[in-house]
Amino acid sequence: MSELHVVLGATGAIGSAVVAELTARGHRVRAVSRGPATGPDGFQADVTTTEGAIAACEGAAVVYQCAQPRYERWAEEFPGLIRPILTGVEAAGAKLVMADNLYVYGPVEGPMTEGLPHAAANPKGRVRAEVDGMILDAHRSGRLRATLGRASDYYGPGGVNTVIGPNVFAAALAGRTVRWVGDLDQPHTLAYLPDIAAGLVTLGESAEADGRAWHLPAAEAITGRRFLDLVRAEAGGGPKVAGLGRGAQRLIGLFNPTVRGLGETWYQRDRPFVADDTAFREAFGPVKVTPHAEGVAATLDWYRRDAA
Repeated sequence: MSELHVVLGATGAIGSAVVAELTARGHRVRAVSRGPATGPDGFQADVTTTEGAIAACEGAAVVYQCAQPRYERWAEEFPGLIRPILTGVEAAGAKLVMADNLYVYGPVEGPMTEGLPHAAANPKGRVRAEVDGMILDAHRSGRLRATLGRASDYYGPGGVNTVIGPNVFAAALAGRTVRWVGDLDQPHTLAYLPDIAAGLVTLGESAEADGRAWHLPAAEAITGRRFLDLVRAEAGGGPKVAGLGRGAQRLIGLFNPTVRGLGETWYQRDRPFVADDTAFREAFGPVKVTPHAEGVAATLDWYRRDAA
């Protein structure tokens, strides 16, 4: 029997993409979610509890940690989520692959590499650094094997809880103004969900990935204006495009906690925000990533079909 790969947070955007990638590669999968299990691979467990995490991870060779608290609750809840998961992975004798992001670095000059210090001063960046430290400390102490795959803002089929979801794709299909959060003319690394999943699974399959963080491969950085042009063209044109600036973010944030939370990381949106994925490509290449035009077309198709 093939090794078991367990996906925590399997009904979320990244988790469901990882399940699809593992299945395509022929792996045996357990898709763990907090809600009722669906499908032949589904498994219900509350991994915020030690008992639930141990049950979810039992028998696993690799565990992909794709679950997370609500965005506005990261600082309060993320460490408490990770502790039982570490216990569950350790009990199973498994390897942990963490679906991570770029918040740990804080404001930087130039492209981000994995060697940058974890200098974020805002609460969300600090808690992500704390969580990463917990995971890598567990690896260094021999409790378990672990690796982290970091990605920037994502889009793709199933990507609805993101600033590049309904505000862009659903709006374009409805003929509404398509809004980019931040400066329209700053280059920004955007990750396509199936590419994130492919990178995470490669880390899960590769022993040489263990013990460090990696920037997952993505297509070239693109400005918001150029990205929205691709969306408008694929959607048939028509909708206006606009940037949502700091003032509008503050106003909307008065009654929307998710938008309010964007304020503490506005440096990701008013200047270049570019991830360097050279290390991953050199270690695990050749790597194929999805061109933005192809990713936009597939995402719009999904919104037409499944997000109505």
